[in-house]
Amino acid sequence: MKPRMKKLSAPRRVAEMLRVDHAGEYGAVAIYRGQQAVFGRSPATAPIAAQLAEMEAEEQKHLAAFDQLLVEREVRPTAMTPLWNVAGYGLGVVTALMGEKAAHACTEAVETVIEQHYDTQAKEVAETEPELAATFREFREDELHHRDTAIEGGAHDAPGYPVLSRLIRAGCHAAIRITERI
Repeated sequence: MKPRMKKLSAPRRVAEMLRVDHAGEYGAVAIYRGQQAVFGRSPATAPIAAQLAEMEAEEQKHLAAFDQLLVEREVRPTAMTPLWNVAGYGLGVVTALMGEKAAHACTEAVETVIEQHYDTQAKEVAETEPELAATFREFREDELHHRDTAIEGGAHDAPGYPVLSRLIRAGCHAAIRITERI
């Protein structure tokens, strides 16, 4: 017999969403910084470094919004933030060292999970928290743009793309589940 999950109250569920989304944006900034650390070292990879800087700036905007929402709603950030920072930066560095297409594969995998996550959240709070739902939808659009940019950049042509993408997506899902609780 499967144990029943206790349904969270609306304020508690929203706090959980905000904690997870804050951590996700924090991780995304770290990934892009790791990738820029590699690509920013060579004039040959300056164009992708500039593209990553633009995407990081959008993620910074999202992070700032969640920083503010955490304070306004008195929600604590996840205790996992230091680990997500190291993991995100490391993932960025490793995928960049694998090449531009692998870096794009990383972006495509992460942004696919996150845009689906925002979509689910927006639908969940649409009636009770219309402003928050609008924020989720706005940020989802940015994530879709990042995903599409990565696909156009050759994400699906990365060496070992199916395995790399599955691993990164699984890591994102695991990070979401852990952050919901810690």
